[in-house]
Amino acid sequence: MASGFSLKDQLFNPEKTRYLAGLFAACDPGFDAPGFEAQVNARLPELELKQRIDWIAEVLGQHYAAPLPEVAPLLRAALPPPLDPGNRDDDFGDFIFAPLGEFVVSKGLEAHPDLSLDLLEALTQRFSMEFAIRPFLNRWPDLTLKRMQEWAGHDHYHVRRLVSEGTRPRLPWGLGIGLDLRAPLPLLERLHGDGTRFVTRSVANHLNDIAKKEPDLVVETLRRWGEAGQQTGKEMDWITRHACRGLVKAGHPGALGLLGYDPEAPVEARITLQRAAVPIGDALNFTVDLAGPAEQPVLVDYRLHFQRPGGKASAKVFKLKQAKLVRGALTFSKAHKLKGDATTFKLVPGPHRLEVLVNGNVRAEAGFDLLPAGE
Repeated sequence: MASGFSLKDQLFNPEKTRYLAGLFAACDPGFDAPGFEAQVNARLPELELKQRIDWIAEVLGQHYAAPLPEVAPLLRAALPPPLDPGNRDDDFGDFIFAPLGEFVVSKGLEAHPDLSLDLLEALTQRFSMEFAIRPFLNRWPDLTLKRMQEWAGHDHYHVRRLVSEGTRPRLPWGLGIGLDLRAPLPLLERLHGDGTRFVTRSVANHLNDIAKKEPDLVVETLRRWGEAGQQTGKEMDWITRHACRGLVKAGHPGALGLLGYDPEAPVEARITLQRAAVPIGDALNFTVDLAGPAEQPVLVDYRLHFQRPGGKASAKVFKLKQAKLVRGALTFSKAHKLKGDATTFKLVPGPHRLEVLVNGNVRAEAGFDLLPAGE
């Protein structure tokens, strides 16, 4: 990423503000586009990304102070054509439409929930309304879930995706919702057979969220879906792997078995460290030798136990290898860079431990000393 890159400035800037103002001016001769631009742009530099979304929505609300039923026709008329319904993945849309969702929330949550949901259905075909839908799930859960039952069969894949993404228990940046974890499962039941990866990725992420609290429920759900045959085998395998990624890191036996990896497989492992002491900033180089039954499927991870400030320790799991033991053996190497300049995780010199996990179980471990940088 280039030095000085700013996501908030890329997504919300004077050019984007002018584009949004122009859409409203084109359908509403009375809209004060220059005034809207000046008011929005005056505060953009001081605001973070989410604050910019809220600020643009607030300013739009000042320019359109009438009740939502009066404003809704103008809002619809201002929208550009929907995103291409023929696409299958990653066509997320333009962030400049995110404030329109917050605008709808502010004007319609209490007094006009049905109309608001109509508008969010239209808006999400231009940019995902996964954040804007969540206040409605909290305030009007039955009404919103009923509407989502209709959306699960919608012609546009962005609307179908909203059903899964909007109800995720742990949506990044999203407002917390009070739904029971199981409440959206009938919706996911329909959506897991979708032919669009943008939708099935959301379903898998949703299940990964659920797995943090109810892992067995997720494993059983995936097993049932696989047996039902509503999805192609290849895509169902992908959904299963993606949904179980957290469970695999945690060594959950049911998830590993679902993926074809026997936690009890008789596999032996040996670690060979290139160096027993590694300075911060260098790489921990190691080799892993595996031995076991010929053609045995193995999923190999490694776990590093780090020293933390105050004498505590923490562990992080990293992916290493998915393979079969060809002729009963496998050897591979890894160089793990021990970065000293990471902003989210500070390395502390001292004794550390490396573990190799095969099909979720620790099969080998080795200790090493982490030295201060430059030693």
